[in-house]
Amino acid sequence: MKKQEIAKKIVEKLNQAGHTAFFAGGAVRDILMNKKPGDFDIATSAKPEEIEKIFKNTKPVGKQFGVILVIIKSIVFEVATFRSDFGYSDNRRPDKVKWVSAKEDAKRRDFTINGIFYDPIAKKYYDYVDGKKDIKAKILRFIGNPDNRIQEDSLRIIRAVRFKNRLGFEYETKTKQALLKNAAKIKNVSQERIQEELNKILLDENRTEAIKDLEKFGMFEYILPELLKMRGVQQPKNWHQEGDVWTHTLLCIESLPKKTKLSVAWAVLLHDVGKPATYEIKHRICFYGHCKKSADIADIILKRLKFPNDLREKIVFLIGQHLRHKDIKRMKEHRARRWANHEWFKDLLSVWLADAKGSLPNNFELYDYAKKIYDEEMAKPKKPKKVLTGNDVMEILNIKPGPEVGKILSLIEDLQWEGKIKTKEEAIKFVKEQK
Repeated sequence: MKKQEIAKKIVEKLNQAGHTAFFAGGAVRDILMNKKPGDFDIATSAKPEEIEKIFKNTKPVGKQFGVILVIIKSIVFEVATFRSDFGYSDNRRPDKVKWVSAKEDAKRRDFTINGIFYDPIAKKYYDYVDGKKDIKAKILRFIGNPDNRIQEDSLRIIRAVRFKNRLGFEYETKTKQALLKNAAKIKNVSQERIQEELNKILLDENRTEAIKDLEKFGMFEYILPELLKMRGVQQPKNWHQEGDVWTHTLLCIESLPKKTKLSVAWAVLLHDVGKPATYEIKHRICFYGHCKKSADIADIILKRLKFPNDLREKIVFLIGQHLRHKDIKRMKEHRARRWANHEWFKDLLSVWLADAKGSLPNNFELYDYAKKIYDEEMAKPKKPKKVLTGNDVMEILNIKPGPEVGKILSLIEDLQWEGKIKTKEEAIKFVKEQK
């Protein structure tokens, strides 16, 4: 059963229990724009306790705010009671809520395009905020007073930038003025939430325009001040006729394909963040050691934004190695080929390609050389993953270390190449047959 069909069943069940229920938020916006919704949130007149009684599998993640998660067929749906909010001392969650009508609930939401309700049973829209009108006009507008909406949750400053660029809309005048006026309020938002929004921006195909908006509205001063230092830092004309470091970075970001890995997007954004600190003029403009410096600064930024360690380490690696392909022709062939088998080499190629595309004149010679080696290595059959160790063999056969152990492991590998052994269980069975 599709997610939308399950969401409709939830609405039906709430209706059958005597409650009003609608699809709400982004799902309705996407339906109106003929896009496929990612998630289906449901707004209802049912109180949290009533929602819990109606559905078997629920989680009270925000029960005090009227939010209950309903889980059906392992799919999670947010079901929220119509509410009005009062006070936002933590700049995120209301201090107090009051159960209200659907119309009043719509007025406390962020943007008009996200404030429309849809009844999937009656196939009827309920638009109390002129959201459909703004969708048609491709306008992003805060509901009610923009300053109040931002005061309630200052993350809406970045969300506005993300929605406007993701949807290809324009800012309504008062909305734009409020973003400029309230940029400093983003300091009130947790680093984890800022990271989540920035990730969504970098994963979107319109990432370049969104980044320009973040800069234009003065938000980088509070969330990524290190990027501002790249503006006006000139580069050697022989390799960078495009302009300063920031212009180069934007061109690199713009060159990324629509679908790009998050690690690659962040690495490209920060790959030259160390250039301002390493700028010097000798026989020409130089940035000696800027790869390591950029990696070190990126590490600080990503830690500040509370990135998970594994993702942070990968991004830092990609940045630190972003000029390494210049050494590849000087490497011994076996070393270059071993390097091409590194688990992150493919992503490194993506960073190198973006760097080359963002530099004028373009020069893809080193990238092409590295890509050729990588493609040749990937075309080779891969050695099967070891399913048993020598200790495993000795334990199964109750034997001591010796040539027999290596011989059996070699036989297992041969059978793996032939496809006759695919699992650890099959390997164990084979070893037992050698008794």
